[in-house]
Amino acid sequence: MNTEIRDRFIKLWQEYFPRADLPVTFELIDAGEERKNAERAPPGKNWRCIICDMAKVRRGRSLIIGPDFITCRGGRYYTGYETEHFPDFRYFLSCGKPGVIEGERYKIDPETVDAIVNDDRHIPSGGKDYLFKRWDMLTGADNPDVVIFFAKGEVLSGLFSLANFDRVDPGVICPFGSGCSSIIHHPWFEGRSETPRAVLGMFDPSARPCVPVDELTFAVPMKRFEQMVSYMEESFLITGAWNKVKKKIAMSKAKES
Repeated sequence: MNTEIRDRFIKLWQEYFPRADLPVTFELIDAGEERKNAERAPPGKNWRCIICDMAKVRRGRSLIIGPDFITCRGGRYYTGYETEHFPDFRYFLSCGKPGVIEGERYKIDPETVDAIVNDDRHIPSGGKDYLFKRWDMLTGADNPDVVIFFAKGEVLSGLFSLANFDRVDPGVICPFGSGCSSIIHHPWFEGRSETPRAVLGMFDPSARPCVPVDELTFAVPMKRFEQMVSYMEESFLITGAWNKVKKKIAMSKAKES
């Protein structure tokens, strides 16, 4: 990537979103490929949610994650390492099946589950690993696919408004799905669209224990993110209205310290 956009965004982010956390990124890289200062996550032994490991990346640790690391069946599906849901998934996501599987009750019945998974697409991740990095850790050797913010309301209001700044159609979508689908699956496919949209997510109750209170995610395909950065200095971010929000962001972060 061009590191100029890395440095320019950091400067603008500090100016318009004072003290707010930098985003993290992911990139699909060749399996077994190593990157400087990135550690390879060991094979998973027990169930683990990939969302929980994002806390490490947010603290500055760069992680390479492969198919042997992800043990959650949903995580394997939405990263593309599995292309079929496990048997009785239709019952798992809905009302359950007595004596077989307990239902999460996220959908009213198995038939509704069938309708939403029939059109599923799969990330072609065979022979690939995922590289996760915080934005300021990126180097010229990196080419992120998606930029992911973990943020609260005031920051999200800015990101949402910026993603709609130049759009007539909605610039943000909020599809139903797991936490990992909202930061990996959906934004990756948006990046293949001619008019990519940002993805608001992390509404999955099963993933909520892995994120701080009141935080959601805002995932943006890289090519759309570059456009958003180019608009920052001519958008609402330079107005008095946003200046009031900036003060709230700074005060909120000060309270967390």
